[in-house]
Amino acid sequence: MSASQSSDDLTLLVKIFGKDRPGITAGLFDTLAAYSVDVVDIEQVVTRGRMVLCALVTQPPAGLEGDLRATVHSWAESMKMQAEILSGRGDNRPRGLGRSLVTVLGHPLTAEATAQIAARITKAGGNIDRIFRLAKYPVTAVEFAVSGVETEPLRTALAKDAAALGVDVAVVAAGLHRRAQRLVVMDVDSTLIQDEVIELFAAHAGCEDKVAEVTAAAMRGELDFEQSLHARVALLAGLDASVVDKVRSEVRLTPGARTLIRTLKRLGYQVGVVSGGFTQVTDDLQERLGLDFAQANTLEIVDGKLTGRVTGEIVDRAGKARLLRRFAAEAGVPLAQTVAIGDGANDLDMLNAAGLGVAFNAKPVVREAAHAAVNVPFLDTVLYLLGVTREEVEAADAHEER
Repeated sequence: MSASQSSDDLTLLVKIFGKDRPGITAGLFDTLAAYSVDVVDIEQVVTRGRMVLCALVTQPPAGLEGDLRATVHSWAESMKMQAEILSGRGDNRPRGLGRSLVTVLGHPLTAEATAQIAARITKAGGNIDRIFRLAKYPVTAVEFAVSGVETEPLRTALAKDAAALGVDVAVVAAGLHRRAQRLVVMDVDSTLIQDEVIELFAAHAGCEDKVAEVTAAAMRGELDFEQSLHARVALLAGLDASVVDKVRSEVRLTPGARTLIRTLKRLGYQVGVVSGGFTQVTDDLQERLGLDFAQANTLEIVDGKLTGRVTGEIVDRAGKARLLRRFAAEAGVPLAQTVAIGDGANDLDMLNAAGLGVAFNAKPVVREAAHAAVNVPFLDTVLYLLGVTREEVEAADAHEER
């Protein structure tokens, strides 16, 4: 609303709907221009080839409203569209305090889930101002712009319903920071890659069953990570160092991992990994994927053999959070602008320290504690939680190929 227009001034809401075709928007405003009206607000949506165009305009000069209505209806009919014109006062009502963006991921996204999420937003005191589709594959992702309720209570209110409805929900505060430079830090095992690196090493040592048993207990939070790390690594003692290259070749990236990192880098984000695994693998991943940061434990190798020990600073649960803070400081990014992604109990401190902590196909205890959860096997779906659309990803890929 312009400064000269008050909330009591008469306005007209002009709504045009029908089959989308070129020239509709220009044609409507060309028609309205003859009546010296000012534009207060515009909204246009196209869904499956059907357009809804709404224009909120000031009232025309005295005596011309009837002629405006007749002319708009006549123009719409000539374009094989329908028109509806409603009189009223002022602009949209002011949005309530508290602005959040609620991203919902479904595979599929059912009408029941959508209804329940919308009802829960309302029950929490929020108002849905706008809904926008971010992606239609590999998952359906939609974003609700919500006002009237603070972000934290809204996140809490939606978390339980999301799990019960089989959808993933992320709630973040709206604002300019959504598009600001960020730092994204990921766990490696079962997050960036599909494998547990120590189990790949154990397969070559013939002790994979013992190692997998200890790993599972550690990821459930039943064992101290550092103790379990030393116990598992000890089983690798005597393994020839040539196995490192074999393990590197066996590592399988999670579907969508390359797309996620490539897109983040194009957006100007910095990307890093922290791992309870080993630098013998993360250094290779850093080089291959162009990562800005990488830190993990280091397997000790003496005389061409693994000694069954690790050297240097231990990267455990607390260490991952410490490294997130260190990377953020080096990147010049406020901690509130960081995103952490992980799946296990040893990622919890990092997820909680980040501005946005994402549990990726995580254990129940991690899903419950994280800010957001993704439970589909595509790592690039994290982009939708940052407001990046599938079309933007594909357009960037196409531009690079030219």
